[in-house]
Amino acid sequence: MATRLNMGKVQPEAYEVMFAMNKYIGISSIDKLHREMIKIRASQINGCAYCVNAHSRDALKLGETPRRIFLMSVWREAGDVFTEEEQLLLAMTEEITLIHQHGLSDALYEKAITLFGEEKTAQVIMAIITINSWKDWGRVEYEAGGVTYLLTNVSITSSCQMYLRFNPSAIEKMYYIRASQVTKK
Repeated sequence: MATRLNMGKVQPEAYEVMFAMNKYIGISSIDKLHREMIKIRASQINGCAYCVNAHSRDALKLGETPRRIFLMSVWREAGDVFTEEEQLLLAMTEEITLIHQHGLSDALYEKAITLFGEEKTAQVIMAIITINSWKDWGRVEYEAGGVTYLLTNVSITSSCQMYLRFNPSAIEKMYYIRASQVTKK
């Protein structure tokens, strides 16, 4: 496979815009735990084990229970484990993450406007768009023991990409990456 570009080096301004989006979401009116629920559900759909793990740990630190995290991917069958607001957040996350199927339905949009109001609905939509915008960078460079490694054709979502940028040794914890995907540069 051909070497792919490093977005942070080629387009640092675009990368900074993404960090600004994270900052915007961080000061929004969305509850911190609800932000983590959005990140967990989007990461589950996007198939990023590292990110599901990282956001689940963050949710636990915020007081979330393991039971609710375990049930998040099957929230529709979980009865009253999740509140009406949380069910709406999870449903919106699914429809926006899977935008290629049909996008955010009118019914969910109208329910969000009724329950959240326009401002918070816009913030929720942007939170979901932001976590999904970070996915599939396609290439991560990291340095360990003086050797630069490339991971190619690996699905990496936002928190994983950002965490690796500031903590490259964390890559060793990414148990789902097969040895064939790592090559020395």
